[in-house]
Amino acid sequence: MKSTEIKFTAIPSTEEVKAERDRLAYRSRYGRVLRSTIYALVVVAAVAVLLATLFLPVLQVSGDSMNPTLEDRDILLLVKSDSMKTGDLCGFYWQNKLLLKRVIGQPGDVISMDEDGHVTVNGTVLDEPYVDELALGECDIRFPYQVPENRYFVLGDHRSVSIDSRSSVIGCVEKSQVVGRVFLRIWPLNRLAVF
Repeated sequence: MKSTEIKFTAIPSTEEVKAERDRLAYRSRYGRVLRSTIYALVVVAAVAVLLATLFLPVLQVSGDSMNPTLEDRDILLLVKSDSMKTGDLCGFYWQNKLLLKRVIGQPGDVISMDEDGHVTVNGTVLDEPYVDELALGECDIRFPYQVPENRYFVLGDHRSVSIDSRSSVIGCVEKSQVVGRVFLRIWPLNRLAVF
């Protein structure tokens, strides 16, 4: 005759049941917190991208055409705008590149520049404390030059190396090309500045 073995499992104690319930509750809570943290990070990232795209573009300076005001590898925050005033630093698209220059002339202004690099707008010589070294630079336009409608005359602060509105390669910048006005230098931190 065959014997059947019956195995009995011990009934867990109240403490063991409570410990298991606490463990499962902790695991469930941990999962909820993890999911909500991930959702919050995704939302924050999406909002940051949306802000950067629509209102506050961020860009990194590449090159020396804006020295000493801006240096290579500075990171800037722009404010979206197509309305600039003389002296503003602006970012604009040119041949799928984003360039940074200073607005010197508005639509209709008459710009002149002498051999020494002194700039005159509508008969008034500009005081340009942001320029270390005045120079005529690369220039193939004839002065006096009248800025066409819906365009800005822009110059780099490092006049001897900057290619800007003095060159017919770039010329005057159309308002539709303007991305925005430089608002804040956010990097490097020791050179944080509002413009």
